[in-house]
Amino acid sequence: MNLEEYFARTGYKGSLEKQDLETLTAIFQHHIRAVPFENLSIHCGEKITLDLEHVYNKIVRKKRGGWCMENNQLLGWVLRGLGYDTSFLGAYVYNPHQNTYATIMTHLIVKVVIDDKAYIVDGGFGVSYQMWQPMELVSGKDQPQAPGVFRFTEKNDTWYLEKERRKQHIPNQNFSNSDLLEKKECRKVYMFSLEPRTVEDFSFQCTYLQTSPDSLFTKKSICALQTTHGFRALIGWTLTETTYNYKENMDLVEFVTLEDEEVEKTLKEKFNITLGEKLVPINVKGPYTI
Repeated sequence: MNLEEYFARTGYKGSLEKQDLETLTAIFQHHIRAVPFENLSIHCGEKITLDLEHVYNKIVRKKRGGWCMENNQLLGWVLRGLGYDTSFLGAYVYNPHQNTYATIMTHLIVKVVIDDKAYIVDGGFGVSYQMWQPMELVSGKDQPQAPGVFRFTEKNDTWYLEKERRKQHIPNQNFSNSDLLEKKECRKVYMFSLEPRTVEDFSFQCTYLQTSPDSLFTKKSICALQTTHGFRALIGWTLTETTYNYKENMDLVEFVTLEDEEVEKTLKEKFNITLGEKLVPINVKGPYTI
């Protein structure tokens, strides 16, 4: 494993001399635009592991993506290798259908401290809840980014992330009531504490999420990639392309349904992913919105 190979994968060619916020932001943005958030291994007969060398080989050499435990673990390794003060935290993801946070800590995120200021770096959430810049860990401050306005609030040592979105224009009216569309303009995302975690703390969750029939990830095949103007996502057979702020305070959300034979080609052309095994797309209705 080496950093040069990682940066060749993400296309980052900038300076690495300073461990500052500007460099961190540039490295992070190259990652989220090159490495998809995806769970396709579950649906093509592969096993997801938390072994760093396996994660590195999958994302860097095989040019695949991964979920939070893969993306953020790799990002943490890169940032530590560059000299950043980095640690892992664990989050509980919000379930909009049940209007509550998960009881299992399933989401791994990265905390980075620069000049005594703490930032959250999360390259593993995907779709419209994917931050585009590291977020300063302060309570009650609006942090506008291209995807919308993110905000942390802290209460009794627990931190909550929420996001306000713009209005949405959906040209294909067949999808105007899709369960993939978020109806609320302000949406809770996850909660977390500042207790440092290790990758090993997620070993049970890694197995559970890829095997349990109750897991969102066994019910949906997901591949999402940030672009310079928004993001694209393939959920089952549904391809969506979102353009942020294409008109004032309005996002453009385009939907198309793929045929079986189009899925593999779309993964290659839109996400730069080539799978070694046959993908079986799936999209069971459930609590997942883009």
